[in-house]
Amino acid sequence: MGRLEGKSVIITGAASGIGAAAARLFVREGARLMLADLLDEPMEALSRQLGRSAISRRTDVTDEDDVKALVEETVARYDGLDAALLNAGVAGEAKPIGEYPLALFERVMAVNVRGVWLGLKYSMQAMGNRGGSIVVTASTAGVRATPNRSAYIASKHAAIGLMRAAAMEGAARGIRVNSVNPATIDTPMVRALEAKAEPGDQSRQAMAKSIPLARYGTSDEVANLMLFLTSDESSFCTGGVYMVDGGISAGRAQ
Repeated sequence: MGRLEGKSVIITGAASGIGAAAARLFVREGARLMLADLLDEPMEALSRQLGRSAISRRTDVTDEDDVKALVEETVARYDGLDAALLNAGVAGEAKPIGEYPLALFERVMAVNVRGVWLGLKYSMQAMGNRGGSIVVTASTAGVRATPNRSAYIASKHAAIGLMRAAAMEGAARGIRVNSVNPATIDTPMVRALEAKAEPGDQSRQAMAKSIPLARYGTSDEVANLMLFLTSDESSFCTGGVYMVDGGISAGRAQ
C-alpha cells in the first residue's frame, strides 16, 4: 500500500518543476490528484501521463472564485479533501528596491501571498473537522535575504507567516500545516531567471559552489519532503519550516 493510498490531494503550480515532480511521486504512492495551473498544455500532458489518478483544472490562484471552484470540484470528484500542496509561485525579477516596478511587486505578492491565503482558506474549509495536511512551498528566501529580490523575499516571509497562523488555527481540527523551503532548485523558473541574468551576476557554477553540498537541488528531492509532510508519517508535525537547501541556510560554503 502506498503512503498516500486513497488520499485526495490538490497541487497548485502543478504543470512543471516541483509541482510536477510531486504529482508523479504522489500518484506512485496511491494519491488521487487535482492538478491546478495556468499552463494548460503541460498540465494536461501531465494529467494524461498520470492516467485516471489525476484530473486537471485551469486555475488562477490569485482569483478567489477560481480557487473556491477548484476546491469544490476536488471535493465533489473525490468525496473530500485530504491534502493540498500550495506550490504555485512566481519569482519576479532581480532589481534593487529603488528600481522595482510596482506592478511586478504586486503580481509577486498576489501569487505568492494571496494565492497561499486563498488556498489555505478554502482547503481548510473543505477539510472541516476531519483533519488533513497542507504544505506551503516557501523558500530559503523566507528565512534570509539577498540583494535585489525584495518582492520575492517579502512574499516568502509572508507565506511562512500564513503557514504558522493556519497551523495554529487548524490544530484543534487535526489540520496540519507546514512549509517546505527550497534553496536553488534546478527548475524551469530558475533556468528562466538565469537566462535573464545581467553580465556580472553570479554564474550558475558560482551559485552552486556557494551551497555547502556544492550543487543545485532537484525537484524530486523537494517532492520527497513534501511526501513525508503530506503522509501520516508526519502526524506530529505542524507549524514547521522544513529546509531542503543543501545546507545554505546554515551558512555559505567558503
